[in-house]
This record gives sequence, C-alpha cells and structure tokens, in this order.
Amino acid sequence: MSLIVGALGTLSFIFGVIAENKKPASGTPITGKDVVICKYPADPTVALGYLSFGFLVASTLAGGLSLFYPYKGKSIPWPALFQSTSFFVFFLIALGSTGLAATMLLWPTITEHKHLVSNVHYNLETSCPTAKTGLLGGGAFLALDSALFWLVSLMLADNAREDYFDDVKGADGVTTDYDDADAVIKGSA
Repeated sequence: MSLIVGALGTLSFIFGVIAENKKPASGTPITGKDVVICKYPADPTVALGYLSFGFLVASTLAGGLSLFYPYKGKSIPWPALFQSTSFFVFFLIALGSTGLAATMLLWPTITEHKHLVSNVHYNLETSCPTAKTGLLGGGAFLALDSALFWLVSLMLADNAREDYFDDVKGADGVTTDYDDADAVIKGSA
C-alpha cells in the first residue's frame, strides 16, 4: 500500500508541476465591436490540473484505506489507533495537507477553465487574465507532502497495531517481552 500511496502522490506532484509550467501568462485580446475576445494558446493546464487533483484523491483514498485495512486477517478498532498521540497528530496533518493541496490545485484549475470558456468580455480594458501564477505548483508540492504524511501515518498505524496486539496478549494472561523485562527489573531490586 505504501508504494501505491507514494506513486499516486508522486504522479499528482508531477502533473501539478507540469500544469504550472505550461500555464500561459495571459491571452491575446482581440478587439471587436463593444467586446474584447480573449484568445488563449492551446495548453494542457486544465487537463493536467484535474489529473493532478485526481491522483491526489486516489493517493488520499489509498492512504486512508490502508490505515484501517485489517492486515494478516487481524483488525483493530478505530479508537485503538487514535489512542496513539503521534498517529493522531500525523493523521490530522495528512488530512489538513490534503485539503490544502486540493484547494490549491482546484482553485487555479477551475479559474483557468472559466477563463477559457468565458472568453468574451464587455470591458474594453480587459487584459485577458489567466489563473494566479504559483498556486498549481504550490498545490503540487502540498500533494507530495500529503502523500508523505499518509506514509508516516501508515508507519505509525503499524506501531499502534503492534502495541494493541501486545496489550491484548498481555490481557489474555500471555506474558510479553515487556512483562518479562519488568519482572527481571523488579526481581533484581
């Protein structure tokens, strides 16, 4: 699962950076009778922006599902995962960075799409704008960060699973390595 999350996050990053680099600075205004028609060069910015967002969503779904997927036929309750403070913190950071990345990828992509579709302006002073520069690139880096935070959360979930199963074994009367170490320390004192 970690390879899938990492690969999808990397693809989101790559498509976002290419979309940022291919975005035109502005369109060409063509003045007509009481209107300005903006002609934009053909570029893949909108398609690449949506692809980047799509791979971000896929990476997030794979990351989120992998956290709660029962490995080796063993599942643990969700509250047991969230008892680990470090897991909880990184889970929230992964969610937050995903939301911010999605916003920074979608906002300029939708704006650019709107500029391409609504290219007739009645303001004769228009300069044929494009979406704000830098947002797609920033969103791409946040998408990569998001995938990395999902990977860290996955590692911390593995630790929380091990702790949970160690506690369950200890509660069943089976001693764990920690119980043996405590007995040795108490016996020597």
